[in-house]
Amino acid sequence: MGTVSPPDPVLLRLVRGAGLTAKTRSRLEEAVPGEFFGYPDGLTVQDRHALTYERLRRAGVAAPPAPELLDDPPALCALLERAAMADPGLFHLMLLHYTLALGPILLFGSAQEGPRVARDSLESMESFGALLMTEVGRSNSHLAPRTLARYDAATREFVLTTPDDEAVKFPTNTAHPDIPKIAAVYATVEHGGRERGVFVFAVPVRGPGGAVPAGVEIVAAPDTTGLMVDYAAVRLSGLRVPYEAWLRDGATIGAGGEFHDPVGDPAARLTRSMSIGPPVWRAVISMSAAITRAAAGILHAHASDRVTLGRLAPLRPLTDYSNVREAVLESLASAYALTVVAAHVKEPRAGAGQAGGPATAWAPWSAVDRDLALLKAATTMEAQETVSRCRVLSGAPGFAATDRLNGYRGLAHAYMNAGGDNELILFDTARAMADLDRYEPPVVAAAVPDGGDLSSPRVWVHLARDCELRLQRRLAGRIAAARADGRDDFEAWNDNLSLAVRTATAFADRTMLEILAAACEPEPEPEPASGAGVGAGAGVASGVASGVASGAASGGAAASGAGVLRPLLGLHALGWIERRAGVLLDVGVAEPGLLERVWERRGALCDELAADAAAMAAAFELPSEVTAPTAFVSRG
Repeated sequence: MGTVSPPDPVLLRLVRGAGLTAKTRSRLEEAVPGEFFGYPDGLTVQDRHALTYERLRRAGVAAPPAPELLDDPPALCALLERAAMADPGLFHLMLLHYTLALGPILLFGSAQEGPRVARDSLESMESFGALLMTEVGRSNSHLAPRTLARYDAATREFVLTTPDDEAVKFPTNTAHPDIPKIAAVYATVEHGGRERGVFVFAVPVRGPGGAVPAGVEIVAAPDTTGLMVDYAAVRLSGLRVPYEAWLRDGATIGAGGEFHDPVGDPAARLTRSMSIGPPVWRAVISMSAAITRAAAGILHAHASDRVTLGRLAPLRPLTDYSNVREAVLESLASAYALTVVAAHVKEPRAGAGQAGGPATAWAPWSAVDRDLALLKAATTMEAQETVSRCRVLSGAPGFAATDRLNGYRGLAHAYMNAGGDNELILFDTARAMADLDRYEPPVVAAAVPDGGDLSSPRVWVHLARDCELRLQRRLAGRIAAARADGRDDFEAWNDNLSLAVRTATAFADRTMLEILAAACEPEPEPEPASGAGVGAGAGVASGVASGVASGAASGGAAASGAGVLRPLLGLHALGWIERRAGVLLDVGVAEPGLLERVWERRGALCDELAADAAAMAAAFELPSEVTAPTAFVSRG
């Protein structure tokens, strides 16, 4: 497995992305250079944070202009992927800056002159973006922020107030005393004695030199190492901001005090104000793929050509042991599966971003883009499982010689809550499934295709669809029965939350496997790029098809048809079947003996893939700083 090999050309094309030119890739690499993949020894925590912000400034200056990046998902995601591999803290701050501070200004305030100063300051990297959304004292605070914004007609200002300790904004990245910050503040507008909906305000919470304006109180949180950011809680005490700071998105307050919102009622406004989600979710999905590639590359580098002194077979290569060999290959497979999904979500989608999504009960995200939010939840869970496995199997060097795998694991764990809590996303997805709220159950064939051959993508998809349909019927039946017994919605759902998670997870599994199956069957004649791919995997399938053609022409190993990718995705699918075996058996989709079939097929696939592992890892094009976790030894 450790043989030096050139990168597989098909996989290399997939990782690089069909939508990026070599010039753009080079510019993004310059924005996050090799020196960003580590920190000097001996820094205080505050000095480290300062250096991270300085690197963010340098990256923003070197990268394409922010509006161009926000209009070009592949480019923005590529920049954020590289930042995530270099430094999870840098990724988090960069994501906040571009998508959650600048993003609302461009989306909601581009038609008004007021946010121009804030926009210019963020685009020039004179100030850094922060987000004040979550409130510390109540769960699901996104649905009803208690931070209030009241309009003062006499001064033509809004007054922003945190009513009590439970409404304090936390977490925020505002603690460093010297760093200027402009925050996107989510607040409920109250006018004429009524709540008018949740809007965003562009508010400097730290001015030049980090000075805190009157009406803002910032309390730094204790230092943490899970995801190293300058966390703080923010309280607003009668903070006055100009009318122009209101990112009103067409809403107005007239001279006579009349309030008008073209979106409609407060519920519709909440969904609209949360529509900053899709760029975040695309970036998080791409980040999940990137750190999984990095972790798989680290594990491969650790295991390759390494021998063990175990008495069973002294000096035997570590990858001769089936558990290590399978773990390395399964990690590579997981990384490529997530890369395929990331490529898919970067493609334009018909109907994406339109209003009118499913209703919401636990969080606002499903109403914005149910499927993209669901893929965010699925990919972060997959990433944290794979990264954690790579950390453990990299032994003491993976834990103590570098903090890189620990950092990736912390980032994956953080984004199981950040960017929309995964479990709340699953709950809302399940509610839409049970109520058939803009959800159509999958159509399942009467017989398992291809004789049940677990190597067949059609079999993976069939199993996933059948499992989802059976769980959906079970959940819908239980909720309907509870309602028929006179139980309210809380009681009906509270008794079925575990089933709800399994049902929504089945939907996520099916969605991912359909994307992977499409990538396994590239179109023989890719059509010109004249429009958006609508079906699951349509965009990435054509991209992989082009890569396959170029790979075949170059005569690379395993470069015929989709063969270079299909066994890798097949190995990932077998891992999915193994993880879900209990549910598949419980709902009657599978029969006893399933795992024996999975293990047998997995062994055969690993035998097939082992010789090409080095070429697969090489196609990640990981910087040398990532795959040299014990390089410090040579400095002794």
